[in-house]
Amino acid sequence: MKDQFFQYIQDLQNRIIAKLEEVDGQSTFLRDNWEREEGGGGLSCVLTDGAVFEKAGVNISKVYGELPVTMQKALNVSSGQFFACGLSLVIHPKSPHIPTTHANWRYFEMYDADGNVVDQWFGGGQDLTPYYLDENDVIHWHTICKKSCDAHNADFYQKYKHECDKYFWNTHREEARGVGGLFFDYLKPTAEMPVEKWFDFVTEVGNSFLEAYVPIVENHKNDPFTAEQKEWQEIRRGRYVEFNLIHDRGTLFGLRTNGRIESILMSLPKHVQWHYNHHPEAGSPEAKLLDVLMHPKEWI
Repeated sequence: MKDQFFQYIQDLQNRIIAKLEEVDGQSTFLRDNWEREEGGGGLSCVLTDGAVFEKAGVNISKVYGELPVTMQKALNVSSGQFFACGLSLVIHPKSPHIPTTHANWRYFEMYDADGNVVDQWFGGGQDLTPYYLDENDVIHWHTICKKSCDAHNADFYQKYKHECDKYFWNTHREEARGVGGLFFDYLKPTAEMPVEKWFDFVTEVGNSFLEAYVPIVENHKNDPFTAEQKEWQEIRRGRYVEFNLIHDRGTLFGLRTNGRIESILMSLPKHVQWHYNHHPEAGSPEAKLLDVLMHPKEWI
């Protein structure tokens, strides 16, 4: 399974990069292979200053070896060998009318002293962070999320949609990071859902990403915008940074386990602002967005 999933994320990385370069039409991804001293490595691919995308990263990694102490505590085990691989992406568009998006799909194994798999699980999801609310965009996004879930279990969409709303919540601000999507973790094999079925589900979600996001980009990449709208985008990006550095499990885990800093902080936008005690004008499009972020809703 680890080989099968790693091959899958290598292929998915190539597909996503090719499509994003096609949509951008100007910039290409820098490819940076790296190695982890304790075992494994990855390929970080980053695009900057494109015609459509201000910054985009699509990274894969495969790491293995002795479980770091921090992870031993998190998993409540004393020691052990592990393997983990995954794809993580964040896309920050130039236009404030195009949402930022994040996605991640990952697989984890643990072994006994003889090298036998004693635990394994999948995790991941995808979410959308708009700066101006276009309800048709959000409905499209959630419709694709639901379609990928319904192909495997009619209960998955509501379950993982609500997990997403719960996870991507800036508790110190009492507002959502965006308008959600899907979030799932610790998808372990059972009699009803063996590991092969979880693989099918997670890869279905991964394969749906471009269908969910690219039409939104195409709808808005030629929309004009003002300096004031660009400033609002950069203020809202500040909230994105706050979530990633204060709450995000993956970022915190990487920082605490001597992870590769450039890959971990790839998710941060190139341009961002923080204004003291900033509040949008009542009744404005900016205020409309905040109202939705403070009160997550059902979109479909």
